[in-house]
Amino acid sequence: MTTEAAAVRQRVPGRQARIDGNDIFLREIGTGAPALFVHGLGGNSTNWTDLMWMLSDRLDCVAPDLPGFGRSGPAASGSYTPESQADVLADYVASRFTEPIHLFGNSMGGAISVQLAGRHPDLIRSMTLVSPAMPDLVPMRTNVQLPVIALPGVGEKLATRIAQLPVEKRVQATLNLVYADPSCVPPQRVAEAQEDVRELAKQPWVGQAFQSALRGILASYFDRGPDAPWKLAERVKVPVLLIYGQQDKLVNPRSARRASKHFLHSRVMILPHSGHVSQMEHPEMVERAWRHLIEPYA
Repeated sequence: MTTEAAAVRQRVPGRQARIDGNDIFLREIGTGAPALFVHGLGGNSTNWTDLMWMLSDRLDCVAPDLPGFGRSGPAASGSYTPESQADVLADYVASRFTEPIHLFGNSMGGAISVQLAGRHPDLIRSMTLVSPAMPDLVPMRTNVQLPVIALPGVGEKLATRIAQLPVEKRVQATLNLVYADPSCVPPQRVAEAQEDVRELAKQPWVGQAFQSALRGILASYFDRGPDAPWKLAERVKVPVLLIYGQQDKLVNPRSARRASKHFLHSRVMILPHSGHVSQMEHPEMVERAWRHLIEPYA
């Protein structure tokens, strides 16, 4: 990580807001063109902290904790599918900004972003997807546990067992899964992740939100309707930056080839020493790619 990236360690300030009947926690920083940052499954708005700081000279950055995640309340609709989350974000963007936004999404946040961009094209100026959770019928050895976790009854039992583990072990297991090299995570970021886990343990809806969101993602893989994920991707006419980690344990980087065929105006970047959260592992590379490959054309 560069000196510039290492120097950016503080959290982006946050506040509570009421959006479409949902109590949402938002982190905001910067001035310029509007930008929305959407986190992945089990994540929260802090997943974008470093990148938001780096882009704050050009963008009015907003990162929400999605309904059911982080410091936000449960979904008012009771639904945690990518479509439902995209609807909440669409209402927020339409009410908050007067011009189209630069949209960033990681993992599940990528799937939500595709729903948002494909169904509400007038709201989007560009889209940057980091390891998006798009349909891939060829499972990886390192992600075969996800369908098992999604099974009714089984997932809840596993969640109960995991909740009994020490916070430090739970955080380390997550870091081992999403980072290519978890030893590079700064101690401050590890401490913040542990704090987040302790905070989430107080919220009774977190487990249900996680299970429902995971089932929603997996269900979208078998959607054959007009709003199926890859069909929505083909509707996106704005510039798209696709970023994959070569050592990603959850999203196969080989899916970049398929993605580039469906997104009409896309640029693809595969980072050789990165896992599932490139915006956290190598924020300086993601920032540089956005400034050179998206900003001049959006």
